[in-house]
Amino acid sequence: MPYKQFLGYRKGADGLPEIVPEEAEIVRTIYRMFVEGMSAGSIAKHLTENGIPTPSGKAVWQRHTIESILQNEKYKGSALLQKKYTVDFLQKKMKVNEGEVPQYYVEHSHPAIIAPEEWERVQLELKHRKDSGRRTFSTSPFAGKLICGDCGEIFGSKVWHSTSKYRRTIWQCNAKFKGDKKCTTPHLYEDDIKELFVVALSKLMVNREALLEDGRLIRHELMDTAAIDAKCEELLQEMDVVAGLIQKCINENAVQAIDQDEYISRYNALVERHEKLQSRYDTLQKKHERRLIQADVMSGFLFAITELDNLQLQFNPALWHATVDHVTVYADECLEFHFMNRINVEVRI
Repeated sequence: MPYKQFLGYRKGADGLPEIVPEEAEIVRTIYRMFVEGMSAGSIAKHLTENGIPTPSGKAVWQRHTIESILQNEKYKGSALLQKKYTVDFLQKKMKVNEGEVPQYYVEHSHPAIIAPEEWERVQLELKHRKDSGRRTFSTSPFAGKLICGDCGEIFGSKVWHSTSKYRRTIWQCNAKFKGDKKCTTPHLYEDDIKELFVVALSKLMVNREALLEDGRLIRHELMDTAAIDAKCEELLQEMDVVAGLIQKCINENAVQAIDQDEYISRYNALVERHEKLQSRYDTLQKKHERRLIQADVMSGFLFAITELDNLQLQFNPALWHATVDHVTVYADECLEFHFMNRINVEVRI
């Protein structure tokens, strides 16, 4: 581990990594801000403005540094070995390993700063943002959460009267004035979004006990991965059998005079069978991970609802991120709040 440029760990007396408490807190802050909706760019800006040095001791944080910290498996206590390998031992030239040599994944290799479940949740969110194209450098909790009901594009923030006392921030569809057909969805003021969120959440919580019970059932369903695990075990056993047949095929060809066309055909068929099994196994593993992450998201939702005081219900970014997946804005000035517990609530401006 490159301790001099690695935030959160130092080399312990036993030669193994040990946590540096004050640096670990910075790492946890980065993960928390990302989960709460901030982008890597806005997190970098926040750390720079607060005078927190980078892992290499510099004053200015870069977006790619934050992304590297968010994706590094070492923070959950694991280690992926041989990410790079030496191609020239005399000149000590290194190359990124793209399958040329084996890689080894070691779990629980050292103390974790980030809980494995939270780390996996961040990986899912990184992929979700990449796939959805909702990349943003905004520090606002609304960034990437407001979706146009006309075209499906996200809403972006715009500043009106930026140099006057009438300065206001509004949110509107980023594609509103693109193309021949303009979106007819309205622009939204931030104060209105906050008020409408409180209204929608109040409607959602009309029967809080039933809401919590339904949420617990959903979480239990998500956490029940027995069927997936059984299928994964079945696939692993079948993969072992096919791997054995491949090795047998190779050994027979090495010691017997076998028609090479027949050998290659049989070998390729076995390899193809193994690859298909591997693909099915990988798909099930990803499904398993998604379910556990969704269960974790549901746990956050249930905790937020449990802690709420109906008499003092008000907007705050943490509550917003814990309860709202996204909001669809329609042309008739209706906002549909899609909550984390799979329930949608409509409110009008």
